[in-house]
Amino acid sequence: MRVLLVEDDELLGDGLCRGLMQEGYGVDWLQDGQSAAAAMDSDQFDVVVLDLMLPRRSGIDVLVNWRNQGITVPILILTALDSVDEKIQGLDYGADDYLVKPVDIGELVARIRALVRRASGRDSNRIECGPVTLDFTTRCVSAHGEPLRLSRHEFAILESLLERPGHAVSRDHLESRLYGWSDGPESNSLEVHIHRLRGKLGDGLIETVRGLGYRFALPPAC
Repeated sequence: MRVLLVEDDELLGDGLCRGLMQEGYGVDWLQDGQSAAAAMDSDQFDVVVLDLMLPRRSGIDVLVNWRNQGITVPILILTALDSVDEKIQGLDYGADDYLVKPVDIGELVARIRALVRRASGRDSNRIECGPVTLDFTTRCVSAHGEPLRLSRHEFAILESLLERPGHAVSRDHLESRLYGWSDGPESNSLEVHIHRLRGKLGDGLIETVRGLGYRFALPPAC
């Protein structure tokens, strides 16, 4: 899962980045509203954690602009503004959830999971597709009833493919989910992760779609 964090407080932003990355999320961190608004023009994110009191452009202005453009990414407001009126305003302008600082990282992660689950139309934190089961809460994966040990990048690839089984996921999308802006890939690193993941899942579950990317083969029971 790729998270856009928009927070101008250096200490808090660093702590949130570390906490979310420890949970296996890819995090891109911006510190002003203008940069955040521009980021959505060229990148895709699974969820946004948005402060309201930002330099250069307010979080509310960024939120309204995104919604007016038809951008439907789940947005969680994270702010020190704790009045009921502020919460109502944020939700009415298009936010999906609202948390007041200081925040417990466990609660933040749980709310992010819930937002992404609802946005994808799932009713649980588990995906079962053919012989493969992936649990977002525990970050456990099994294939043919046997538990698998996956790296952070392998988990992210499998997550992306299982979100739309039977459909091709582009190389660019996968690399964006894996590396974001700050952890650029080596030329063949995606192929290396795919090769290792195939070895753990078994033959035939991850297919190469020439010229497009990769897909999770759609078993009859999926």
